Amino acid sequence: MITLSEWEQQGQYESIHGHQIFTRYAGDKRAPVLLLIHGYPSASWDWEGMWNALTKRYYVVTLDMLGFGFSDKPKNACYLIRQQADIYECLLDKLDVSDYHILAHDYGDTVAQELLARQVEGNNYMHITSVCFLNGGLFPETHKPILIQKLLLSPLGPLVSKFVNKQKFTTSLQQVFGPNTQPTPDVIDALWQLLTHNQGLKVMHRLINYIPQRQQYRERWVGAIINTTIPVKLIAGAKDPISGQHMIDHYRNLIPNANATEMPMLGHYPQVEDAEAITAVYLRFRDNIN
Repeated sequence: MITLSEWEQQGQYESIHGHQIFTRYAGDKRAPVLLLIHGYPSASWDWEGMWNALTKRYYVVTLDMLGFGFSDKPKNACYLIRQQADIYECLLDKLDVSDYHILAHDYGDTVAQELLARQVEGNNYMHITSVCFLNGGLFPETHKPILIQKLLLSPLGPLVSKFVNKQKFTTSLQQVFGPNTQPTPDVIDALWQLLTHNQGLKVMHRLINYIPQRQQYRERWVGAIINTTIPVKLIAGAKDPISGQHMIDHYRNLIPNANATEMPMLGHYPQVEDAEAITAVYLRFRDNIN
């Protein structure tokens, strides 16, 4: 496992839209570019188990979004999905990237949908070549938030975030991981450190507003998956109570020619629970479209 301190040491901070954003990139710059987009409430470290295998094949780019991980966590920011998408595009522009692939998870799925929607509408000056989604709320109608998410969304959200502690966080994580792939103490420690870095608990109730944003922009973001002409893949853990088997079934029913692989025993964090298996499925997808 790449430790958190190693992960930070091997990255760099970029000033993007007035904020310090933690970024990381590695691999051959001549290789196809792969953008990794993390979920809520974690950070780019989620991809550490896949990092070495992916950087052997691709030029891999990632960052901690505003409000997450090692990046700035301003207390009064709106944390709009479109702003997070702007940050990714700004970094890609700095790196002179014109074509790229996306691998996204959870909250990152929604950011990927926004980027894809821009391309479908013809408003994207960079070209997305393929998208692969992991577990996430692709469809607001199938998203089943856990208790802590419901509380953070309520008027009590600012108060609730003050009472989140490591034990409650651990319990919530254990609920969404697969029964046989529970988070190790090292994983729990790393995710807790990322969450609490820069007083991150104080913005949890603001970050959670991605859930109503998904409802507000449902037609645009779901339409992006339906109407795109590029290859799109879903790899998802079926044991995820938030966006598991029920979401996979809905995806197959709604998306034309759906390309979906379910991982029967994995939960909400498939790339953390079994990085090797998810990497293998993803690389097969890329080989097939090549």
